[in-house]
Amino acid sequence: MSPSKYADLLVLAASLAVFLLGGLPMLGFAAGAGVWLLQRGIQALAERRANRELAAGNRQRAMATVAVSTLGRVGLMATVVLVAGIVEREAGLSSAVLVAVLFTVSLAAQGIAHLFDEEPQAGKA
Repeated sequence: MSPSKYADLLVLAASLAVFLLGGLPMLGFAAGAGVWLLQRGIQALAERRANRELAAGNRQRAMATVAVSTLGRVGLMATVVLVAGIVEREAGLSSAVLVAVLFTVSLAAQGIAHLFDEEPQAGKA
């Protein structure tokens, strides 16, 4: 991963100050931050597995790994935000906004990193 792909983690760290200074529910931060870090770990494992499958020539299995992990991560984040909202309404809203901001930053950073990737790597999805 290039350094620009870590931009979401910098935003996550900065959002702690926003939550503390803004008096936002810390349950919302904990839920949003926890599920974001968990899904990042799942993403890293899925990318490694997809790269192994591509190196072995199994394109369909690599695509299946990417698809299942992507849908699973979205479902996981939605479930955690929903549960946080059930526990405390304001926490659900703040965690939903946090996850949406982190997703937007992550997607933009990955796109920028891909644009400036000088040498395409063989076997990468």
